[in-house]
Amino acid sequence: MEQSASVLVNRLLARGKFRHVQVLLTLSELGSVQRTADAIGTTQSSVTQMLGYLEQLLDIRLFDRHARGVRPTPACADLLPVARQVMLGVTESAEIVTARRSAGRGSVRLIASAAAVNGLLVEAIPQFNARWPDIRVHLREAENDDQLLAVARGEVDLVACRQRMVNPQGWQFLPLLQDRFAVVGSVNHRLAHAKRVSWKSLGGETWLLAPAGSAARAQFDALAERFPGTPKTHPLVTRSDSMMTWLLRQGDLLALLPLSFVRPHLLARELAEIRVSSDIPMEPLGLLKPSVGASESSASLFEFLARLFEVTPEMRERVSVSGKHPRKPKSSQH
Repeated sequence: MEQSASVLVNRLLARGKFRHVQVLLTLSELGSVQRTADAIGTTQSSVTQMLGYLEQLLDIRLFDRHARGVRPTPACADLLPVARQVMLGVTESAEIVTARRSAGRGSVRLIASAAAVNGLLVEAIPQFNARWPDIRVHLREAENDDQLLAVARGEVDLVACRQRMVNPQGWQFLPLLQDRFAVVGSVNHRLAHAKRVSWKSLGGETWLLAPAGSAARAQFDALAERFPGTPKTHPLVTRSDSMMTWLLRQGDLLALLPLSFVRPHLLARELAEIRVSSDIPMEPLGLLKPSVGASESSASLFEFLARLFEVTPEMRERVSVSGKHPRKPKSSQH
C-alpha cells in the first residue's frame, strides 16, 4: 500500500540517520560503492547495507546498477537537492557550535547578494575579523527569493542586500551605501577614456546581458528603447561575476551593472567605467536585521558596519519595519 508523506516523515525521524544522507550524496557523485566507502571511511559492505536500509525506509529504488557502478534513479535525483540542504545544515551547525565552544562569543550567519559582497563586505569583513577575531562569520551568497527563504527558515542572523519595497515581517533595513548603475567594459575599450557619452550613442555597441528578472536587465531593457534599433547582444546571459568580468576584459563588450557589483574590478583596473550623460540611480545597499532578539555577535557586526559606513545614531533610530525611511545622502564610493 502506498505510504503517505506523513508516514515517511515519521519513519525518517525515527529511523533515519545523517550517515544515510552522506552515503546518498557521495554515492550519487562517485557512482561507485567501493569509492564511496573509501571516501567516507567505511567498508563496501557497510555502504551497501546502508543503501539497502535507506531504500527500504523510503520504499523506493534509489540507484540502478550497471557494469561500472551505479547511477541515481529519477527518485534519487529528486532527493539530492534536499539531501544537500540537510548536509549543509549539519555542517553549518557544527561550525556554529565549534565557534561558540572555542571562542566564547559565538558566530554570525550572514547572507549577502553579490552586489552587497562587492560593495559592502570585501573590505569590511576583514576589518571586522581583525577587530573581533573571536567571532566567526559564516558568509553565504544568495539573491532575492533565496534570501527571503533563509529568513523564513531562521537560517540567517543578518542579510546584506539591496533595499526592498517591503521587508520580511519582524525585520528592519538599515541603508549603508548609495548605489547607481554603471556602464562598464574593458580598460582598452575605445570609449574607456571618453569624458561623457549619450545613452543613445551606445546603441551600436555589443552588450553582455544580466538575466531576465534582475534589476540590471530591467533597467537595460528600458534604456534600450532609446537605441535607434535592436541592440546587439552576446549569446551568454549570466549572473556569474567571474564570467562577466572575463568576457568584458577580453573584447569590446559593454554591460550595465550596479556600481557596487563592479567596484572591486574598477579599483583593480580590470574594468573601466564608460561615463554616460546622466547617472542612473538605484536602491541603496544595506543590512536587514531582526527587530528584536539579535545575538550579541550579530549586533557587534551590525554596529561595526554602521560605524564603518558612517551611519549616524539618528539614522539608525529612523529605520522602519517597512523599509520606507529617509535616506542619508552620500556620494557613491568608487
